[in-house]
Amino acid sequence: MHDHRSYNQLKVKSIGIDTYKEHAIYMRIDCEICNSEGFTSLTRLQVSANGQTIVATLMAVLSNLVRHDEAGLSPEAMKKLGVREGDIINIHHLKPVRSFAYVRGKMYDKFFLEDQLMQIIQDVAKGQYSNIELAAFVTACAGDNLSLPEITALTRAMVSAGSSLSWSSPVVLDKHSVGGLPGNRTSPIVVSIVAAAGFTIPKTSSRSITSPAGTADTMEVITRVDLGIESIKNVVYNTGGCLAWGGAMELSPADDILIAVEKALDIESEGQLVASVLSKKAAAGSTHVVIDMPVGSTAKVRSHDDAKRLKQYFHEVGESIGLNVDTYISDGSQPVGVGIGPALEARDVLSVLKNETEAPADLKHKSAALAGLMLEMVNYSEKGKGKADALQFIENGKAYEKFKTICLAQGAFREPPLAQYQFDVSSTKAGVITEINNRNLAKVAKLAGAPKSPAAGIEFFAPIGKKVNAGDLLFRIHSESTGEMAYSKEYLASIEDLITIQ
Repeated sequence: MHDHRSYNQLKVKSIGIDTYKEHAIYMRIDCEICNSEGFTSLTRLQVSANGQTIVATLMAVLSNLVRHDEAGLSPEAMKKLGVREGDIINIHHLKPVRSFAYVRGKMYDKFFLEDQLMQIIQDVAKGQYSNIELAAFVTACAGDNLSLPEITALTRAMVSAGSSLSWSSPVVLDKHSVGGLPGNRTSPIVVSIVAAAGFTIPKTSSRSITSPAGTADTMEVITRVDLGIESIKNVVYNTGGCLAWGGAMELSPADDILIAVEKALDIESEGQLVASVLSKKAAAGSTHVVIDMPVGSTAKVRSHDDAKRLKQYFHEVGESIGLNVDTYISDGSQPVGVGIGPALEARDVLSVLKNETEAPADLKHKSAALAGLMLEMVNYSEKGKGKADALQFIENGKAYEKFKTICLAQGAFREPPLAQYQFDVSSTKAGVITEINNRNLAKVAKLAGAPKSPAAGIEFFAPIGKKVNAGDLLFRIHSESTGEMAYSKEYLASIEDLITIQ
């Protein structure tokens, strides 16, 4: 007869099924544990090994994928537990998540208290919430359903749930774009300018969730971005800045979990957006932050009224948690730069930093405006003269030299690759370009393979206001496989409102 401990143990089997950040466990539906405990598919289980515990979703197996004495684990679950194939894990029922009662209260128009949000976010970060419970929380906070005190409390809770960085410099700068625009790869240029001016700017960025590229995807084409906390600190102390992936550092870890659910539901919450951005900046040790808010009908921020409201939230919440925040409301009607996709955006960045004649002027000037705003915030530049000072760092080559120094400190400086296959899309009529659907354009780039295929994406040559004739080149699709190129072309043929020409 087995004792309770051994009875609830199984051997790990590595089955190589990627479930992204969702912890999954695969067990035979007719194994002793499932039979005795009444576990069924999608049951949330507590799994322990090596002093670590995770919450995993059960996938009931009906085939011989695993034996009766084995449990398959997703790669992320194995990494979190620190186990290898053949190791022993313990499996138990998950106790009810008490903090979910506060989520139910919000559904019935109650306000979140600060300690309630602290408990909710701690449980989310530990993986205690199922996808259904996460969806309920995200939905309860959707739209403009969080008050200013709730947004501030949520921000504090998200900071406290993870690691935090600290720096010896009294002034630490950072920037963030709320997103929604293809291209718009200003961060590498801004970091290079600000660091060249002698300031500390440790930029940690995300990989793409739904866009053709995130800053980390673009930078990975040129250099290493998967640096640990100590490596990042060394790079910043030696160069003044960094351009690294933030996913390995557990800064505001609940944020990535909630963003993934928001994207899946196509739900946006102004309060969660503010908390998401500012929690990561506070956790990264920033003191001064500039927020870029592109406004456009197919951008994330749709109207100037929305932008004004978000601006107020950013300023007031920032002040409450000790951050100096300034906002830059920009044009979100069309892509910024020529490239859309990691390598193509990297080419734009290098072209601007090298001060090449053919460099995208919109990307150059927007980056200088954002960097200039930072320089004004910290009194390096006089009010209204920051952009001109920032442009000087591009034009005298100091920003490019700083960028190379940062990249080499991170481990490499590579030239971006070109995709093997290209397909030109030309205008079918003469006229003036009046509108661009950013979301559809981004989808064309993603179907072509971006960001998973780094060289895939779009070169875009059709800004609003440009006069075109029939046969003129509008954009060029890049792909690393014929199959992905075919997907992209098929989608392109199915839509009509990508570029409006009148």
